[in-house]
Amino acid sequence: MPLPAAFAGRLRVPVIAAPMFLISGPDLVVSCCRNGVVGSFPALNQRTTAGFADWLDEIAGRLDGERDAAPFGVNLVVHRSNPRLDADLAVVVERKVPLVITSLGLNRDLIRAVQGYGGLVFHDVTTLAFAAKAAEAGVDGLIAVSAGAGGHAGPLNPFAALADIRHIFDGTLVLGGALSNGAQVAAAMMAGADMAYLGTRFMATQESLAPEALRGMLLGASAADIVYTPAISGVHGNFLKPSIVAAGRDPDDLSKPASYDFGTAEAKAWRDIWAAGQGVGAIRDLPDAGELCRRLADEYEAALAGASRLSCQAAVAAVG
Repeated sequence: MPLPAAFAGRLRVPVIAAPMFLISGPDLVVSCCRNGVVGSFPALNQRTTAGFADWLDEIAGRLDGERDAAPFGVNLVVHRSNPRLDADLAVVVERKVPLVITSLGLNRDLIRAVQGYGGLVFHDVTTLAFAAKAAEAGVDGLIAVSAGAGGHAGPLNPFAALADIRHIFDGTLVLGGALSNGAQVAAAMMAGADMAYLGTRFMATQESLAPEALRGMLLGASAADIVYTPAISGVHGNFLKPSIVAAGRDPDDLSKPASYDFGTAEAKAWRDIWAAGQGVGAIRDLPDAGELCRRLADEYEAALAGASRLSCQAAVAAVG
């Protein structure tokens, strides 16, 4: 389906820079939006609701008057372990945040509240069952967090996820999972997605809040360095094997799951053991986010032009 009207004419490439826990902040969000990509961050990256409100005000202030800037979004964790949900939602409604990305649970009151002021609600899903529940709840978009995505991710192949979800949902469909360059974004669009969801690639930018040690791991890692396990946060996700080792755990024996808490704990598991997707092998530099957005757009446009040439060649061959 076409992109939402709020995105029309404001995206240079159909990409959302995914909200990354402890990684995404105002500098990354603003730089993405200024360069035609939807920037986003988790509300819980600020450890208080007051701090969250301050970040929203900072982002809105820095983008004020920039009509061509892409909209920004925030992630709200709906899981029962998040005691801040109601307070953070009140701030979102008051500020009229353009896009709310929900995860780890559905909340119909939240969906109605955001849509009530004209905002959009996109929901992370890892299985077809979760997608069906979210579609029935009336979300505006579904984000298929498929196999290979950094952090919490599902087991489905990206192409299978797109086909299955499109059968039950005609809203905006976003694909996440091992996407790192503009050609892959174009491939996702050709396969039926409306937008792409990139996290790990934006983690490796100058504006991200990633520690230097994590940046170094990203530059040297490949898909073989990604471990898919529920033992870090209690939910299946993809994590960097070198960070598991550095935290003193055995990546070959993660039989004891961690406790699951996004609300009040210090998030030690995520602080010391770092999420990343299987697309990490494509990362070989640490550009500023604006440069990365422009690069993605150029790669995307080149891929579409190449596809058009292939289509023309096929048509000529068929006639001949």
